[in-house]
Amino acid sequence: MGWGRMLLLGNWGQQMDIEDQRTEIEDLRRQLQAGARAGSTTLENRVTQLEKENSELRLYLASLIRYLGHNGVLQQDEFRELVETIDTEDGSADGSYDGKIIK
Repeated sequence: MGWGRMLLLGNWGQQMDIEDQRTEIEDLRRQLQAGARAGSTTLENRVTQLEKENSELRLYLASLIRYLGHNGVLQQDEFRELVETIDTEDGSADGSYDGKIIK
């Protein structure tokens, strides 16, 4: 999978890569659906799981922003200003965003 297959096989290799990705995505989707049906069926369990995942995502995002800032890739003041600008795009500065991710 990857550029080697594309280089050697051209479009056919690229189509094989796409099909491999499609298969992997379907496998993951089935695993998620099976997990949702098997264990955490109560609303309380699902909310707890979402809170855990949200905390983990916040940790990764904070780490990434600090890493990029530390390495000079990201200016934290500019980033903070961008966040505030995007926050108000959906009509209110409320710490959330309901608009399009990519314009």
